Amino acid sequence: MPLEAVESPRLYRQIADQLRHLIDRREYPVGGRLPPERELAEKLGVSRPSVREALIALEVEGLVRIRMGSGVYVIDRPAGHASLAGVAEEAPEGPFEVLKARELVESAVCAEAGTCARPNDIAALDEILARMETPGLSSDELVALDRAFHVGIASSLGNGVLARFVGMLFDQRINPYFQQLASYFENAESWRQAVAEHREIRDAIAAGTGDGARMAMRRHLQRSQERFSQSFGEGLPNGGSNSRGSGRGSVVSRLAKRN
Repeated sequence: MPLEAVESPRLYRQIADQLRHLIDRREYPVGGRLPPERELAEKLGVSRPSVREALIALEVEGLVRIRMGSGVYVIDRPAGHASLAGVAEEAPEGPFEVLKARELVESAVCAEAGTCARPNDIAALDEILARMETPGLSSDELVALDRAFHVGIASSLGNGVLARFVGMLFDQRINPYFQQLASYFENAESWRQAVAEHREIRDAIAAGTGDGARMAMRRHLQRSQERFSQSFGEGLPNGGSNSRGSGRGSVVSRLAKRN
């Protein structure tokens, strides 16, 4: 049965669907290792972040297991583990797509905050940052404080719609795909880096430099994407290239030709 293109509003779901189909056909047998991210991205003509999102989706479904430093292996699907195939419209946005949206939106919000934040707004950010540096915080506590910091910046503009929108964007990370990705790359060091970047943002806002605040937020969210783009252990990342080749319509044919 030839592979056919699957129309999907989310590229990572299309990639996951094709890999799932090949696994079901035993092109990649149980116990076998999938090709490295770099190779899959080259075959499909997509970015490595899109491949990574697809692999995370397959792991959430119970089709593969990611072994840091080794690769991605096909496993027997556990009993009761439902497939997400065919319900792409219900699948969440990919983690890298969310982070890119946040970069664009929140850098603009931060630029505005740099021109109008009041002393009490800065004090609120200082309190959040001090709490983030408390030893022994759980991941859930750090995520909640991270959210409070980003929403706090938007709240300084006095626009409830913007504050709710920034909060809604942040909450996109509270889904199985994002949580699974974070489980591999969020640790004490990554949170230390994030807090340091938060302080750069806070200082730029307090200094009243809109452009500086914009750039500080953009750097922070770009670095967040870089942290989530670290290698699973199959080789060095390619610098986070976002090139998607000739587009979604060619994904299936490229994978079929090489398999």
